[in-house]
Amino acid sequence: MSLNRRNVLRAAANGFGAVALEAMLQKANAAPPAAAARVNPMAAKPQHFPAKAKSVIFLFMVGAPGQMDTFDPKPELVKHAGKPLPASYGKIVSQFTQGDTPILPSPWEFKQYGQSGLPVSSLYPNLARHVDDICFVRNFYTESTIHAPAMYQVQSGRILMGYPSLGSWVTYGLGSESENLPAYVVMPQPEGTPEGGTPMWGSGFLPAVHQGTTLRSGPSPVLNLDLPPGMTPARQRRTLDLLQKMNELDTEASDLEMAARISSYELAFRMQTHAPEAVDLMKESEATRKMYGLDQKHTAEFGSRCLLARRLVERGTRFVQIFSGGGPVSIQWDAHKDLKGNHEKMCGMTDQPIAALLQDLKSRGLLDSTLVIWGSEFGRLPMSQSGNGRDHNPHGFTMWFAGGGVKGGQAIGATDDFGLYCAGGKYHMRDFHATILHALGLDQHKLWYLHNGRHEKLTDFGGNVIREVFA
Repeated sequence: MSLNRRNVLRAAANGFGAVALEAMLQKANAAPPAAAARVNPMAAKPQHFPAKAKSVIFLFMVGAPGQMDTFDPKPELVKHAGKPLPASYGKIVSQFTQGDTPILPSPWEFKQYGQSGLPVSSLYPNLARHVDDICFVRNFYTESTIHAPAMYQVQSGRILMGYPSLGSWVTYGLGSESENLPAYVVMPQPEGTPEGGTPMWGSGFLPAVHQGTTLRSGPSPVLNLDLPPGMTPARQRRTLDLLQKMNELDTEASDLEMAARISSYELAFRMQTHAPEAVDLMKESEATRKMYGLDQKHTAEFGSRCLLARRLVERGTRFVQIFSGGGPVSIQWDAHKDLKGNHEKMCGMTDQPIAALLQDLKSRGLLDSTLVIWGSEFGRLPMSQSGNGRDHNPHGFTMWFAGGGVKGGQAIGATDDFGLYCAGGKYHMRDFHATILHALGLDQHKLWYLHNGRHEKLTDFGGNVIREVFA
């Protein structure tokens, strides 16, 4: 008798445990369970209702630009320069100041642009030409004066880490239009991540497939795309097929998580073929690369990421997040001192690329279906810090929207005469997120995930869609 697993088990069945061993034999002889069908967990899903926007590019200014220095002019700061904030405002406590420092006027001049006549500071001369495509919302607020908690609130709706990010919720709700590229891409500042770190693009309790995929700067944005030495595409295909068959042998039909993991291998394989072309900026014309500032040292890096974002949404990527600033304080918008030097450097790096992104999307017919967002974790105070800087202000600040059904050439909401508090109404991050979901055709109340017995939503108990944003 040949010595194999089945004969050994039958011989052992004469002793104790015969019943259990016989059951094992029956299972071994039985046909394998039906394997879970290969599914693409990121397959495109229908919107809850028709909407223009299909994808998002979120430009996040790490550290917080001053709203009164960019898109929300405050002439009263000039009139009260060097004076204390009026006593009627009470004690204003921020992270490093106690509200007892003098008023600091903006160092930059504001002018009106476009048919709408909207004001933009001299920090953004290129972006200013596109105000008729932009909707400024001047009365957002967050609930922390500390960078990381405020960043988490902008990204996930909560001030604590561990909740799914906005991009994760969007891909969970809509999937991706591309089978060959990640649905959710994140491009941090090369010098380092923001204070909030990787939880800012984490999937939280959603399936891990919905977390952001990080792309690096430089000629090889995606890691591990090259085949190992001696590995051919045909050999890798055979290896992957064998691995898939082994996975399917013990995968129950109801195990959707395992099916999704199996499908992720397929995505990785397809990316090795398609991603190199998608991230190759040299395929763009010289004129396009120059428009984004790739020919200038101070704009080349951020311009490359903006151009890559356009190439990705053009190929079906659903959500792209670009961070301006991260790592050392010298490469952030966090102007606690030398406001003028800080903002002129950061705007110099981003103004031309952002303007080029809007122009490029529009010329290709992509702006109608791409929602572009510009924002940060909070704004800055009207009072000075260190004599020439500003501390954090979560009480009222500006973000803007363009494309994706947005009605451009308008400013919604307001802050008070000093740019400190929201005036005449304010918008929470729940409202911010509800508005983005609405632009994408997603009902905030229908987009939920059962976690710990609770129907969790991005907007928690609900936000108000800022309907004036849309045409």
